[in-house]
Amino acid sequence: SYDRGSTFNVFVGKGQLIAGMDKALVGMCVNERRFVKIPPKLAYGSEGVSGVIPPNAVLHFDVLLIDLWNSEDEVQVQTYFKPEKCPRTVQVSDFVRYHYNGTFLDGTLFDSSHNRMRTYDTYVGIGWLIPGMDQGLLGMCVGEKRIITIPPFLAYGEEGDGKEIPGQASLVFDVVLLDLHNPKDGITIENQHVPESCERRSQTGDFLRYHYNGTLLDGTLFDSSYSRNRTYDTYVGKGYVIAGMDEGLLGVCTGEKRRIIIPPHLGYGEEGRGKIPGSAVLVFDIHVVDFHNPSDSVSITVNYKPSNCTVLSKKGDYLKYHYNASLLDGTLLDSTHSLGKTYNIVLGSGQVVVGMDMGLQDMCVGERRTVVIPPHLGYGEDGVEGEVPGSAVLVFDIELLELVSGLPEGYMFVWNGEVSPNLFEEIDQNHDGEVLLEEFSEYIRAQVDSGKGKLAPGFDFEKIVKNMFTNQDRDGNGKVTAEEFKLKDQEAKEEHDEL
Repeated sequence: SYDRGSTFNVFVGKGQLIAGMDKALVGMCVNERRFVKIPPKLAYGSEGVSGVIPPNAVLHFDVLLIDLWNSEDEVQVQTYFKPEKCPRTVQVSDFVRYHYNGTFLDGTLFDSSHNRMRTYDTYVGIGWLIPGMDQGLLGMCVGEKRIITIPPFLAYGEEGDGKEIPGQASLVFDVVLLDLHNPKDGITIENQHVPESCERRSQTGDFLRYHYNGTLLDGTLFDSSYSRNRTYDTYVGKGYVIAGMDEGLLGVCTGEKRRIIIPPHLGYGEEGRGKIPGSAVLVFDIHVVDFHNPSDSVSITVNYKPSNCTVLSKKGDYLKYHYNASLLDGTLLDSTHSLGKTYNIVLGSGQVVVGMDMGLQDMCVGERRTVVIPPHLGYGEDGVEGEVPGSAVLVFDIELLELVSGLPEGYMFVWNGEVSPNLFEEIDQNHDGEVLLEEFSEYIRAQVDSGKGKLAPGFDFEKIVKNMFTNQDRDGNGKVTAEEFKLKDQEAKEEHDEL
């Protein structure tokens, strides 16, 4: 048979062999080798075979059994590894991805997906595979390893495959299942942690910042936001991410952790992407850091308000306050307490982000409140490098310690009493008909010190006075004359008259 390059294939005990060989083959194992001596009466007797075997010849056979099966055999399945958790097993019409080594019964390798470094991807139970493999894959878990032995009539039969597999060959497949899904599958959500307090859940149109680990069903990591040390930031429900993630991120709370399992038709499909193979089920373990909606305004929660709360902060007031600044997940960003000094601003003057200007309005001394600021009223998409992440929602716990009432809008200085009818002459101390910046500055300081006038609180004295002087120095020559000099209410009247 070696000379012919093919095995001898025959049913045993059915008269297809000489009587001695029919007896000699019984009880043999695959890969067993026997030397068989057969007397003439159990071989070709006194006649022999013309030109080949002489009469009354004793025959000697060196036999190596390669394969054996019975027409009543079925597919044999031997599981040698099964994961502890097996939430789902292969059913008819599922799509699976698996690796395998294919051998004959004698151990000869005829094919391997490992050698090709690519899984075998197919539907199960609908005729895309040989019948024995269609049966052998049913009931498997992802991660399970099993040996599937298939008789030839459930494999490639009498003809073989015309290539590597000869006719009447039993096949042995050592299989590890990596992935399975059904085309009818939707996403699967497994809640891992939901905060006790969840005032709001994400909706279509919200902007989320979240961390994630992305793996295949067998646990192979293909991507992680943690490794980049930066959240993934995106709108939800608007097609900015794959369809399964768009759906899986809806209804989450800030601080929530959930697992989102996405079938390939809601992921990267048959083609895959980058490290993601085609037809792969994706598993995302996500942690929601924060979310907001572009239509959100500042949220204010009053935690404490004094019983005497009549003077409320307004635009132009000078405020001194303490704060703790954090992200929605509780990460502390900054604190005036740690610096040992208050934060001081003129409200509405652009010294803080717009959201903080809004959050400090109508507050009284001693009041404590929590102000939540969406990024478009905070530090926007860019954030502050090394301090505030981009698109971050900010939380400020504020205590107002001091309030100095500001001046009416548009004024940097006001009189506390009647204005002298001879104001210009009083400022022009040397009576030369011209007022210089030094004279002007000295006079304003004297009015403030005596309580007759008040400057806008929170601003540098020299800058305010210089600005006031420049407004009066209409020709820009560094001197103010009596003709140039006008009070603000006089300017307003003149403008009104002109209109």
